[in-house]
This record gives sequence, C-alpha cells and structure tokens, in this order.
Amino acid sequence: MANSKMHILVCGGTGCRASQSEKIIQNLNAELQNLNLENDVKVITTGCFGFCEKGPVVKVVPDNTFYTEVKPTDAVDIVNEHVVKGRPVKRLLYKNPKNDYRVTNTSNIDFYKKQIRIALRNCGFIDPENIDEYIARDGYEALGKCIGELSPEQVIAIIKDSGLRGRGGGGFPTGLKWEITRNVENEQKYVVCNADEGDPGAFMDRSILEGDPHSVIEAMAICGYCIGANTGLVYIRAEYPLAINRLKTALAQAREYGLLGDDILGTGFNFEIEIRYGAGAFVCGEETALIHSMEGNRGEPTFKPPFPSVSGYMGKPTNVNNVETFANIPVIINKGAEWFSKIGTEKSKGTKVFALAGKVNNVGLIEVPMGITLREVIFDIGGGIRNGKKFKSVQTGGPSGGCLTEKDLDTPIDYDNLIAAGSMMGSGGMIVMDEDDCMVSIAKFYLEFTLDESCGKCTPCRIGNKRLHEILDKITKGEGKVEDLERLRMLSNVIKDTSLCGLGQTSPNPVLSTLNNFYDEYLAHVTEGTCPAGQCKDLLKYEIIPDLCTGCTLCFRNCPVGAISGEKKSPHYIDQSLCIKCGVCFDKCKFKAIRIA
Repeated sequence: MANSKMHILVCGGTGCRASQSEKIIQNLNAELQNLNLENDVKVITTGCFGFCEKGPVVKVVPDNTFYTEVKPTDAVDIVNEHVVKGRPVKRLLYKNPKNDYRVTNTSNIDFYKKQIRIALRNCGFIDPENIDEYIARDGYEALGKCIGELSPEQVIAIIKDSGLRGRGGGGFPTGLKWEITRNVENEQKYVVCNADEGDPGAFMDRSILEGDPHSVIEAMAICGYCIGANTGLVYIRAEYPLAINRLKTALAQAREYGLLGDDILGTGFNFEIEIRYGAGAFVCGEETALIHSMEGNRGEPTFKPPFPSVSGYMGKPTNVNNVETFANIPVIINKGAEWFSKIGTEKSKGTKVFALAGKVNNVGLIEVPMGITLREVIFDIGGGIRNGKKFKSVQTGGPSGGCLTEKDLDTPIDYDNLIAAGSMMGSGGMIVMDEDDCMVSIAKFYLEFTLDESCGKCTPCRIGNKRLHEILDKITKGEGKVEDLERLRMLSNVIKDTSLCGLGQTSPNPVLSTLNNFYDEYLAHVTEGTCPAGQCKDLLKYEIIPDLCTGCTLCFRNCPVGAISGEKKSPHYIDQSLCIKCGVCFDKCKFKAIRIA
C-alpha cells in the first residue's frame, strides 16, 4: 500500500447528500486515519454520477470498482476489505436484475452502456471544488486556445460547424446566436447563463453546476471573447444552494489562477462573471423575462424583436445560453467541430442530457446521443417500468411538452422528431408513466403548474389556461360533458396561437397530446363517469365484496372517517356518503375483498 495511490470517489450531488453521502465521506476518512492510510488513499467528493436510483454511489479508482446504495456504516468494510485486502465488497456491487450477477464497474451496467457523456464528462470524476482537477482533464485549454490562437470569427465558425443547438428548449443554433450578437455594434455587451431550471422533475443544469462548474465558466469566457463582452452573468434560482456554493468557489479559483478578470493569460482579454439570483419563477426561463428579473424588474416576457442579441440586459446586446449548452463548448473547441457533428442526427448534433424520472426502474441523470429512441432510453437505460407494470406514456419537455405513447417508442430523440410526434425536447425532463396513471389528471397537473407559474401579463395565458383548468377539473369530478372535449381543443389552439411567450404558447401541449392519444380515456370520464386508471377520486367507489370479506375488521379499524361498519367475522359495509375515497381500506385488506367500482 505504501507505494500505491488510490482514490475513493463519493457522489456529492444533492440526491446522494440527501441519503447521507457526507456521512459516508466522514466515515471513510475516519477509518483511513485509524489505519494511517490517509496519505495513500484520498477520498474525493464529486458531482452526480447519474445513477440516482442506486445512490449513494461510491467509486474506487484506479480499478474502477463501482458501489451502489452505500450506507455510512459500509465505509469500514470498503476501507478494510477493498483498500487494505484488495478485494471488492461484493454486497455493495451493482446487481444486474436480469441474472442477479454482481458487476464491478460501469461498463457492465446497462444504465451506462448507451450513454455518451460530453456535457456530463467530469460529473462524478472530479472534485468540483478543486480547479486543479478540472485543469488535469483539459480544463481551460479551450479558453487558452481561443484567446491565444484563434480569432473570434474562427471560434464562432467552429461552433457553427459543430451544429450545436441551444439545449434550453428552443434549439436555436448556438454559433449563429453568437454571430448575431457579435455583429451588433456596442461598447458594452453581456454573456448570460440561464441556470433557472424550473421543469418539474428536471435537474440537468443543477447537476452540471454541482459537478463541473468550471466548464460553464470557461465556456462563458469563450463566448465573451467571441461576441466582444467583458461581463458574464449567471442567473440561478436561489433554491439551488449547493450549485451556488460550488459556483462561487469555482469563480474565486478561476480569478486566483488568472482565468477570470483583467488580462486573462496575458492576452489583454478581460472578462468577469457575476451571479444573479432568481426566486424560482418558471417564466423566467424565457430569456426576456429572465433579463427583466436580473434588472430588478418583474419577471415578464416582452415582444421579440428586438431580440436580446440586439437589446438585452440594460438595453445592451446580450447572448443567452443555458448551462448545458455552455458545458458543450470547451469539448467542441478541444476536439473539433467534425468530431462533435458526427454524433447525433443530421439536424440535431451531439448529445442531450435528460432527467429520467417517474415510473421507471432506473431514475437518474443520463446523457445520450441525439437519435437514440425513446424505447432505448426507457427500457434499456431506464430498465423498464417499475413493478412489472405496463408502459403507458412518457412526457418529454416538461409542462411545455406532450405525452407520447407506445406507438412513439421507436421515435428517434431529436428536436424535429419529437415536435412531429406531438411533444418537444424542452430542457430535458422525461417523466415515464404506467397503466395506473390517469392522463386527464396528468394534463390537469401540468396545467395547475402553468397557472401557478404564469406571469399573468397576457390574457390568453392568464385567463385561457384558467378556463382550461376549470374544464379539466369538471371532467375529473364527473361533471364534464362530451362537448367539453371540443372546447378543450378549441381553447388550447387559441392559447397556443395568441400567447405572448413560450410559456403560454406551449402550455396547452399536455392537454392536446393527451386528447389526441387518450381520447377514449376522456370519453370514459364524461360519458360513463368512470376513471379507467382509478385515479380520479370523485369518480371512484370502494365496495366490499361480501363473499370475500371475513369480517377481520382491519378495514374498519383503519378507516380515518368511520365510513365502514359491520360485526366481527361478518361481512362489512362502506357508507358511500361518508367515504372520502382515500383508499386505505383497499390497501389494508389482506383478502382482496374490496374493489374499486
């Protein structure tokens, strides 16, 4: 051991920290000190490994042994068995669900096999609070190359040739946006990083900032050099404390190393980055609303043109890209446009990061090449549907996207194909649903979110979405009529065509996609007064089957409102006037004597 070096990488992302990864780190260090091994073995806190379903994750290098679902008490065994005796702790190795075989490294885990990590290249590999580790993995090499060897026009040409499109949802060509901003003459320009990630279930940008903040800093500086800006602004929601702290640390380190500030690397290029905090408004993901919020005004969108590239922050030319877009820039500069453009499809180059969530076995953060199919993501990487249930739908693009079905599973994932299928790429949220999900309720859920997040500036979004929600609420309560379905469709199209910004224009997408793909489910609600998925409480009726009820009184004793009556060892009865449809009786019955009618 004395002559060897070993690193123990421990996931320090938000998800694993919530499962005591910090305590794991403390215990690992304590045990290493007990054995006088602290100089030979280094414990490193990293960003997210992506495999959130099996966190906390610990990886030992250089042998690349991958441990999952590690507990603080496992630290002693990792040190004594793996570090000292040189043998893996078998019970902590990932178990392949197909054959129960335990594998030692990520190359044998289906979750990772089809991924290509570009934006996430350093997440889970380096200490995000140590600039030296970033530099050791080619960090700031691209910045040095750009400001030392290439003209702004040459750098922009590389980005344009790569085919990189904005990863925030719009998919606008990144190099073209940079070029437009550069061509606007003004003494003061700004680079803005949009880190205001607001989609339900999305955690892509947060994880990049938590695991690799220097990649974003480097890219923003490159962008500043290209467009002629000396100031960058990161707009990040205040409820991302870990990402904010690591970003602050990275900024301080970059300044200390002369990679931010005046005369960077002795080239005469000046660039500084400041942080601006958002209050968690979804609408501020739209670039004009974001800019107004940074200016201290109400976060509301404005008509375009003029676009921010012409008149943005403080009325000056401003280039806005999101975190994931920036994270791709240094790699493209280092490896070349041709390398990047060979990944993906003809019109959607490179990779895309998704937050895979919902009723899927392997919830986590993934990065896949454009063109991979939904089936591959859900069933190969995601490991299929939980508890052997049947796949029903997948929502891509968050509240702005649509619900796709089994017929869409072989759709290649890229900007154009998802739109053609009735959804969109969005920033990268991907929520999987199974047979137990009611699609009417799902549409209502997303509309509730939109209502809460709408800035209220334009009438179609402010009033129109409220009317949509009222109709959906009637339907889920059994009060809807067949003609309401046509009203939903007509009103949705009006809102899409007349709303001011992307929030309003896309807010009806969940309604329209579920109407198109699950019309029979809507019909069942309005014509039969039933919810096929058994989720709409007002349409449910719990009944006790007398022939199966043994009179064990378990349902009687657990009913929170006293709606169940009956003698011991005799069939019981549910008073429908008192029943609140909580489902406790259904869950507690051991004899399957309660049915949902």
